[in-house]
Amino acid sequence: MTAEIVPPVTDREALLVELVDERGARVGALPVAQAHTAPGRLHRAFSVLLFDDDGRLLLQQRAGVKTRFPLLWSNTCCGHPLPGQDVTEAAATRLAEELGVTAELREVGIYRYQAADPGTGLVEDEWDHVLVGRFRGVPRPDPDEVADYTWRWAAELADAITVDRAQYTPWLAGVLAVAADAVSRP
Repeated sequence: MTAEIVPPVTDREALLVELVDERGARVGALPVAQAHTAPGRLHRAFSVLLFDDDGRLLLQQRAGVKTRFPLLWSNTCCGHPLPGQDVTEAAATRLAEELGVTAELREVGIYRYQAADPGTGLVEDEWDHVLVGRFRGVPRPDPDEVADYTWRWAAELADAITVDRAQYTPWLAGVLAVAADAVSRP
């Protein structure tokens, strides 16, 4: 008889995030839960946008158990690097954990934002590294992380956010704008 090896469960709210100043320079570390407790503390984060060969964007609907903005539609993946961790490496790890996806990523800019979640009382105060990549295939989402996923055209998505902002995470429009600006630069 062989024993099944079960990986340890990680309390993501207890992991450390890297606190930064208004220029993005490291100034300390706090657990995720503390950094997101009102009034919030500015910290490093990342948002990933994956596109297919036709230019459609992979969106995820955040799982209902998420502590911030559950069940809202958002970019492909987002999260926080550990203090001192390479942002691209952290983003690649979360892509694999949340969606069962691997992709080559490149950083295209920073989106600085603050947002309060009226449903949970928690806040976002993030120095958000925006990363983009290409993906061919079918995601294999972890149901504890992702309720659903879909592919959308970026222009169509931008219009949908304008019409019904309440269905989307508050950072999604800004992250899309950073990515669009990077793509339009020579």
